[in-house]
Parts: sequence; C-alpha cells; structure tokens
Amino acid sequence: EAPQRAVTTPAGTVPGTEQDLRLNVGDRVFFDYDQSTLKPEARGQIQRWAAWMTQYPHIRTTIEGHCDPRGTREYNLALGERRALAAKQYLVDLGIDSGRLATISYGEERPAVRGTSEAAYAKNRRDDFTPISR
Repeated sequence: EAPQRAVTTPAGTVPGTEQDLRLNVGDRVFFDYDQSTLKPEARGQIQRWAAWMTQYPHIRTTIEGHCDPRGTREYNLALGERRALAAKQYLVDLGIDSGRLATISYGEERPAVRGTSEAAYAKNRRDDFTPISR
C-alpha cells in the first residue's frame, strides 16, 4: 500500500498546522492602549480561530497576551493575562472546550516590533494564538 501524502492548501501549507493558521486564518488580535476589551475586528478574528479549531479537534492552543512597554512590568503582566483570558473566554463562548485552551502573559517581554512610536506600540498590544497538536 502506498504511503499517504500530506494534503496541502492552496498556499502550500499542511492543513491544521501553525503555518496554515498563520497564513490562511491569522494568528493575532490587537488591543487599544491599556485595554483588554475585544474590539469588533478581534472578535471576528477569534471567530475564525474557533472555526479553525472546530475543523481540527486534535489541536490545543496557547493564547499569549502581550503589551507595549508603557507601565510597570507587574502591571503589564497582569494586563497581558487579562487580554489572553478575554480571547479564551470568547473562544469558550463560541463552543471551544476550555481544556483545549491555555493562556500565558508575556507582558512587554516579547515585543513583535521594536521601537517607541505609537505604530510600534500598537503592534505589541496583542494576543498571539499558538496551536499545539496533541
């Protein structure tokens, strides 16, 4: 019997992988300054995550909360946690089992973009969605 080949999406990625998520679904949402409330665009993105997770029930994920560098380290770790928990709760509300979802806050420790401009800060106020196959 011939070995099975991995099916690829039009973008050339294997469905259900982190690369598939990043390229075909999107892997982050953004927040306003000093906020953990999900904006409408973030809700739309999280709805796409929920659909993707429903399609791939073997996937678990970690939601990583991040902040810009303004505020104390402790404050930013707490804000990052609130951001990650907001996304997790919305996924649960959309029917994703909470056992498939973990959260972690990195505060300001892992910036997506270096710099002190408002544009850089805006890119760092985010949740990253990192899938893990079981």
